[in-house]
Amino acid sequence: MQSKISISNLDFYYGKTQALFDISMEIPERQVVAFIGPSGCGKSTFLRTLNRMNDTIPIARAEGVVKIDGENIYAPGTDVVALRRKVGMVFQKSNPFPKSIFENVAYGIRINGLHKNKADLQERVEKALRDAALLNEVKDRLNSSAFGLSGGQQQRLCIARALAVQPEVILMDEPASALDPIATQKIEELVVELKKQYSIVIVTHNMQQASRVSDKTAFFMLGKLIEFNPTQKMFTNPDERLTEDYITGRFG
Repeated sequence: MQSKISISNLDFYYGKTQALFDISMEIPERQVVAFIGPSGCGKSTFLRTLNRMNDTIPIARAEGVVKIDGENIYAPGTDVVALRRKVGMVFQKSNPFPKSIFENVAYGIRINGLHKNKADLQERVEKALRDAALLNEVKDRLNSSAFGLSGGQQQRLCIARALAVQPEVILMDEPASALDPIATQKIEELVVELKKQYSIVIVTHNMQQASRVSDKTAFFMLGKLIEFNPTQKMFTNPDERLTEDYITGRFG
């Protein structure tokens, strides 16, 4: 299986405090990789190193190599805007813009100049909504405010917004943690569907969710990668005692 993202010897610091320790892993193309582990173990920090979201924190710094398609994204002169277009992000809490449903999705297409004309823009917006399994629910109210959508629909709108700029990787930071079980199921079904086109990394606190949607799972503890294995192996026969203790609920 070809790697989409290759991480080697990554350390990460907030000021003098080290948050990640010597992390190396290969994230395969067009698979779902889940990050699990107790709160504060570094899952979200690590996720954000993959599109340099942590750059917005003045005291944060990364050391090591993160390659996407063989290019080191921490190399001097990296175009971070282009990187974030290639590596989309969906946050824990849905964050639609105070605009219409249509304009939420059209925004990224417009600022990146991805459309040829109005008809092309319409087509791209509808495709992104369709890919996010939302079009059928909103097609009659595309000009209504995004805030009129339910929580689950708002989260799928944010996924559509990420898809609209044609990324190759999608990072999801606990995308269903604020949602009810039915909305959560829709997000999970969507993740499984999206991996046909994208490489997906998802942070989740929900062990069942990780086992349902991911191909591989990484278990983190205190900023260290304890184990990274195919999900089925991880949940039935983990290599590390610590992984087993966490998965069976002995701590965490």
